[in-house]
Amino acid sequence: MAAVEVERAKLEANFRNLKLAGHVGFDSLPDQLVNKSVQNGFIFNILCIGETGLGKSTLMDSLFNTSFESNPSPHNLPSVKLKSQTYELQESNVRLKLAIVDTVGYGDQINKEDSFKSVVDYIDSQFEAYLQEELKIKRSLSNYHDSRIHVCLYFICPTGHGLKSIDLVCMKKIDTKVNIVPIIAKADTISKTELQKFKTKIMSELQSNGVNIYQFPIDDESVLDVNSQMNAHVPFAVVGSTDFVRVGNKMMRSRQYPWGTVQVENESHCDFVKLREMLIRTNMEDMREKTHGRHYELYRKKRLEQMGFSDVDSENKPVSFQQTCEAKRSTHLLELQQKEDEMRQMFVARVKEKEAELKEAEKDLHNKFDKLKKDHMEEKKKLEDNRKKLEEDILEFTRRKTQISQQSQHHMLTLGKSKKK
Repeated sequence: MAAVEVERAKLEANFRNLKLAGHVGFDSLPDQLVNKSVQNGFIFNILCIGETGLGKSTLMDSLFNTSFESNPSPHNLPSVKLKSQTYELQESNVRLKLAIVDTVGYGDQINKEDSFKSVVDYIDSQFEAYLQEELKIKRSLSNYHDSRIHVCLYFICPTGHGLKSIDLVCMKKIDTKVNIVPIIAKADTISKTELQKFKTKIMSELQSNGVNIYQFPIDDESVLDVNSQMNAHVPFAVVGSTDFVRVGNKMMRSRQYPWGTVQVENESHCDFVKLREMLIRTNMEDMREKTHGRHYELYRKKRLEQMGFSDVDSENKPVSFQQTCEAKRSTHLLELQQKEDEMRQMFVARVKEKEAELKEAEKDLHNKFDKLKKDHMEEKKKLEDNRKKLEEDILEFTRRKTQISQQSQHHMLTLGKSKKK
């Protein structure tokens, strides 16, 4: 950013101031911008962070003088969830697309160590969605619904004893990603003396822990005085209400107590009017610009550096986006070629390994076949020997049978001759 400012200063130094001889007409540019902006409408996204029951929804109803009809949040969620609701508002001829993001279940878990993680992930996801739309070849940013968070209202519990650890950790994690405006919720629960001490304690703890909150701009002379005064009132002690009580001849947002009435829009009762003045009527556009020009640019820079893009090369010389793309393309192709070679070598090694396994299996099969063949030959030889022995036994049996038969006949003949005599 500093280098861009230096280049711009060098260019402006080369400009020449000329006087016009007559009316040209470009003095209507501000009117053209106003008309175009009114025609397109505006977008404003608010992130409300705070423990359940601190009156976040009630304050939103009070700020925009309407009822957003939000549902009560449960206290038994296992993790923090972010719920976004978008509304179309119109005042006079100006249209506003308002997104209110609520942290449901914030601070309700026993282990609050990762309570901020859901918030950080949500903010980064909106930046990432815008970056992806910006990097498209065919992009449509004019019609794109910008969901980036423009301001974070951080609701502080009115304990009077300073900030909790979860408050400091969460604000420290998101102070470079979003404009943080700390506010003391339900400020009617502590006295004015305690409230002033509480404000001083909060600002001291924020400074000692290096938490950067949003400072109302003082570079514009038209808002220098009011913004300087309002920076001294931070954090704002606010009270919200959905009830209307008649005060004099007017119906005003108020909270009725047995001891009296707290008027939301009475500056002697709370800082609600100051918050609305600073947030909506004076500095809304500055918050939108800071979100795009500071927080989003920081995220974009980090993401592009993670992708390998840079404005300078290794020798600290300027390099174009196209050159970086070409270099990354060449590097990517080289990596692909290396991976292809590695896969080819791996494939060849696996094939050789498989061939060796197959050869070993084939060798085992041959050995088994030879063994079976040998066993078969031995069995066949044994059977052949048994067959020969059996044939010999049969022949011997036949011979003996014949011999015995002959002997029997001879004996019978001998007995016959003896009887005749």
